[in-house]
Amino acid sequence: MRILVAEDERDLNALIKKRLKEAHYSVDACYDGEEALDYLRGAEYDALVLDIMMPRRDGLSVLRTLREQRNSVPVLLLTARDGIEDRVNGLDAGADDYLVKPFAFEELLARLRVLLRSPNGAKSNLLQVGDLTLHLDTHRVFRGQREVALSAKEYNLLRYLMQNAGIVLSREKLENHVWDYDYSGGSNVIDVYIRYLRKKIDEGQAHKLIHTVRGHGYVLREEES
Repeated sequence: MRILVAEDERDLNALIKKRLKEAHYSVDACYDGEEALDYLRGAEYDALVLDIMMPRRDGLSVLRTLREQRNSVPVLLLTARDGIEDRVNGLDAGADDYLVKPFAFEELLARLRVLLRSPNGAKSNLLQVGDLTLHLDTHRVFRGQREVALSAKEYNLLRYLMQNAGIVLSREKLENHVWDYDYSGGSNVIDVYIRYLRKKIDEGQAHKLIHTVRGHGYVLREEES
């Protein structure tokens, strides 16, 4: 999953980015509101961590612009202000959640897990397709009773496929949600990682879960009878 961090305190920005990458997210970072809007125009993000007090354009202005443009990216606001009026203003502007500085990173990660759950509104930290299960809180993956060891990128790709189970996803869309701007690999990166996942998830299984839709991309679904 790909997250944008917009925070003008550079040390905090770097620390948030580091912790999110350690939690297997792809992360881009910027330091002011105008830059945040540029990033959001250039890529699709699964969540935005947005500081309210930023130069050039503050977080609430960024948030209102996004919602006016019908951009529904989940937004977690960060602020040093903890008054009721500040919280109400943030939520009224279109924020999905609100976290007051200073905060524990464990809480930040937990709140992001909630924002990043399946679009169907599921409340569980467990994703499941057939006998394939993925635990969002522990990052453990099982095919039946067998635990599957995945790299960070394999995990992110599988997670996005499972959160969009039954939907055909193009290579471009998969790459946009799993890799950040720091990535400099080849153009066939999705095909390579799909092969990795198939070897670990589907090899030796009677029922395949990862399917190619020729000319369109890939889909994760239970094999049709």
